[in-house]
Amino acid sequence: MEIKVAKFGGSSVAGAEQFKKVREIVLGDPARRVVVSSAAGKRFAEDHKLTDLLYLCHAHLTYGVSCADILHTIEQRFIEIRDSLGLAYEVERDLAALRGRLSRDMSVDELVSRGEYFTSRLLAEYLGYAFVDAADDVFFGPDGQVDKERTYAAVAAALEAHGRILIPGFYGRLPNGRIKVMSRGGSDITGALAAAAVDAAIYENWTDVSGILMADPRIVKNPSPIPSITFAELRELAFMGASVLHEDSIQPVKEKGIPLNIRNTNRPQDPGTLILERIEEEQRSERFITGIAGRKNFTILTVSKRNMHQSATLRSALEILDRYHVPVEHITLGLDSFSLVAASAALGDGLYDVIADIRKTCRPDDLQTEDGIALVASVGRHMPSRPGVSGRLFAALGAAGVNIRTIAQGADELSITVGVANEQFETAIRVLYDGFTG
Repeated sequence: MEIKVAKFGGSSVAGAEQFKKVREIVLGDPARRVVVSSAAGKRFAEDHKLTDLLYLCHAHLTYGVSCADILHTIEQRFIEIRDSLGLAYEVERDLAALRGRLSRDMSVDELVSRGEYFTSRLLAEYLGYAFVDAADDVFFGPDGQVDKERTYAAVAAALEAHGRILIPGFYGRLPNGRIKVMSRGGSDITGALAAAAVDAAIYENWTDVSGILMADPRIVKNPSPIPSITFAELRELAFMGASVLHEDSIQPVKEKGIPLNIRNTNRPQDPGTLILERIEEEQRSERFITGIAGRKNFTILTVSKRNMHQSATLRSALEILDRYHVPVEHITLGLDSFSLVAASAALGDGLYDVIADIRKTCRPDDLQTEDGIALVASVGRHMPSRPGVSGRLFAALGAAGVNIRTIAQGADELSITVGVANEQFETAIRVLYDGFTG
């Protein structure tokens, strides 16, 4: 039988009603034999994520302030879930043991990981799955990186032993036995690791949206979800600021060629977004843009010098920016000039030092800077096979009065990025969405 790994985010396990939805999803498909859970998230806008409360608790301990009220709030959340669902887990006993060990010397990682631990204990009982502590199955090496070989072996052995397992996300164990948590969104990493460990047919990441959206819903009203997308396209969108999965949470399944499906716990009937290494034999469509993303507040530095040795001058300019720890986002080249695009925040107060160093080292005829620039990327795997795509995009932006300040296209032609004034950022995204994603 094929195996599906289902990871549920904080909003999916926020309370008893969400637990019921999760149970219906998991037990609705016998292939969902591995489940990974986050800590209980917000139930409503003014609510608190349990992870945030635990971080707050540790801050109190650090400064010698009691966190009894915070722990009481956390305990009541768990008791409410347990009692509403008629579960037997004695969460009070384990929380009392945790209180007894609290001190300013307790590591923040161990304390914060308890959000996933307690949530997963309750969910495992509710599903009838064996609880497998991530501390016993997710391992970090001495360098702090996940020991994939050991982790894969442990997770596979746990599934073999129990048949159906539930693993808390977000944390694992260091070689010295101490708990270590991953970065925010670490439960996504645990889910991907579990999927790779058992060679899953598919890794389902259940959240509160019906897939990855084609554009930012704060800019475009009700943007459509992306039905399917390649890992390469996803990486381009993430680089340009789209709220998608972190690359670390994708790599384990990408390495093994396991499809990743973003699904909505509150709308399980929606197919969500399917992420694949490659998408074959698609029906030709007029829509050549998969998604649109962008970021504001960049600066363009344009260096001009007649008859310059372009490669040497460009290399010198890049070395100067590197020395000031300023990443270059895009480079455009002309016969006697080149432009470098960098985040304004990265340049900061060092901008004038950078300019002075470029003038001294490169001796340009002219050096201009322009700030207040936004970058907007149109990403799509269909673009390389369509003649005239760039012209159509530029014409649509020009017709809407959007002035393009810089243009860059990736070598793989998966994306076309334009620089526009910050004030025209939202307009540019709406024009591209309305004109080319239908």
